[in-house]
Amino acid sequence: DNIWRDIVSEKIRKQADFLRETGYEEQAILLSGYTGQIELADATNREGHAAKVYFNALFGMDFSRSKECAINAALNYGYGILLSCFNREVIANGYITQLGLFHNNMFNQFNLSSDLMEPFRILVDRIVVKNKPEKFDSEEKMNFIYMLEDEVMIDGKHQYISNAIKIYCKSIFDALNENDVSLIKFYEVI
Repeated sequence: DNIWRDIVSEKIRKQADFLRETGYEEQAILLSGYTGQIELADATNREGHAAKVYFNALFGMDFSRSKECAINAALNYGYGILLSCFNREVIANGYITQLGLFHNNMFNQFNLSSDLMEPFRILVDRIVVKNKPEKFDSEEKMNFIYMLEDEVMIDGKHQYISNAIKIYCKSIFDALNENDVSLIKFYEVI
């Protein structure tokens, strides 16, 4: 529960940072407040509240993640790329993708990967906000082709996102095995 709380807090913090970067200061302040309100197992659903504020700020008040549109297609495509990277790392470290920390949908074969990737979703969001697709086909998919080669800072070093995922996942598994959340290494955008 503590590891999940830290993961969700980091995701919301990164969402707040991105909102601040894109000029949505009021919404960023609201999300920053949510990070201090997250309870074990996110009993108060701060993650859900943060997502609504976040996506409405970035894509408009009529936006919904369930709506069929080019923006959601782009988000889903980018998240799918991340999910596959996380699946690879979960398996490479000897864990089972189906057994999540928080996600526990019996129809989701990737519950653990879905948990771990949460703070990395913002990297996809950045690409979608930058490109604001009105359609989503092969040309728009190309915007994601080099995403994993972008650099972030993690563990005091510049790393490609693909390497940062490995470092982060290993740190999560170390934190689980040692029961020590201080071992988690989150990335920072550079």
